[in-house]
Amino acid sequence: MIKRLIWLILAVFLFIVPNVTHAQEQIWLLDNTAEIYFPSALVFKIKAESQSDITKIRLHYQVDKMNYAQVTSEAWPDFTPSPSVETEWVLDMRKATLPAGAIVEYWWTIETKAGDKLVTYSDVIHFDDLRYSWQRLSVGQLSLFWYKGNQSFADELMAACQQALERLAKDTGVYPEKPINLYIYASTGDLQSGMIFPREWTGGVAFTEYGIIAIGVPPNELDWGKRALAHELGHMVTHQITFSPYGAILLPTWLDEGLAMHAEGEPDHYLQSVLEMAITQQKLISVRSLSSPFSAKPEEAYISYAESQSLVEFLIQNYGKDKILHLLNLLKEGNTCDEALTEVYGFDQDGLDKLWRATLVVIPEVAKPTEKKELHPGLISLLAALATLAVVTLAFGLEEWSWRRYKRKVASAKGNKL
Repeated sequence: MIKRLIWLILAVFLFIVPNVTHAQEQIWLLDNTAEIYFPSALVFKIKAESQSDITKIRLHYQVDKMNYAQVTSEAWPDFTPSPSVETEWVLDMRKATLPAGAIVEYWWTIETKAGDKLVTYSDVIHFDDLRYSWQRLSVGQLSLFWYKGNQSFADELMAACQQALERLAKDTGVYPEKPINLYIYASTGDLQSGMIFPREWTGGVAFTEYGIIAIGVPPNELDWGKRALAHELGHMVTHQITFSPYGAILLPTWLDEGLAMHAEGEPDHYLQSVLEMAITQQKLISVRSLSSPFSAKPEEAYISYAESQSLVEFLIQNYGKDKILHLLNLLKEGNTCDEALTEVYGFDQDGLDKLWRATLVVIPEVAKPTEKKELHPGLISLLAALATLAVVTLAFGLEEWSWRRYKRKVASAKGNKL
């Protein structure tokens, strides 16, 4: 009985195996490659032969990024049915932009007129910027890539990034949930030349879904680079924590920007002076208005960033990190900002506005002299001329400095904002 069973199994095996082998021998894969034409295209090439006409070829690919569900894209390259086929399909970055370092997994399905079918093994291609010889430094969830500057340059940038992550974890409870890659270009020109249709002021971009930050940091602007990277990491981590079909929509701008600025460390002195001026001139913007994208006007943008930083500091110092993390989780689940604030803190955005303003210190105006003193007419004319010159010089200086600073801030933005 056992012998008969063994012979039966062998007979079935011998009956099946030749068919599998026969099917495999009907299609031969001669070439399967992907070529990078950074930043404009990724070209997938295939060459195959068969004993009968090859009638169908499909490319399947998946881009490694945060998705609400696994997405597999399909492409049908053009070719003429034949026993020998060579064709390609171009992923045009003008239609589907991929950042430097994006990972794409791909495979092919080939079918013949005779009904044979071959599904190739999957392969992976990194859409790297091959114009430069990148060096790599990895610590924990962060990998930093750079090509200009010594090891100390990279070490200092990485140290600043680690401090930003530690600061966020300590004060807000947020931390990276996925790996983050940082691409440090040696200039904004180098960065922009690796982008499709960049804006003239673009100096940095955060691709939050891909976990990639690309930014131009010249080695001689290390201090600015540290703050800019810390800021972008703040955005990246916040968006990872709140990633959901609702999070990106419901996350208020003041909270997003405030957390990013908190990641930088010590409050920016210039923005502090902007906030103090807004208080004395009664130009503060309501918290509810700050939920929307900030104004493109420099003066209003400065006030918006300064207030956002102050609001987040107010929440952290008065209510602790656990509530901030709870607030972000509620936004991720689909609660509106008012609903989330009310559940966590007991007040909505209007209530936050009122409580926060009550803590602000108004700078008193300088008292005017009570006595009038007569001055020599010549001295009065000289002082007036000097005062006019000083005001004009200061105005031009402040305007230039403010605009440069604003461009710096905007340059380290993701998309159109910081």
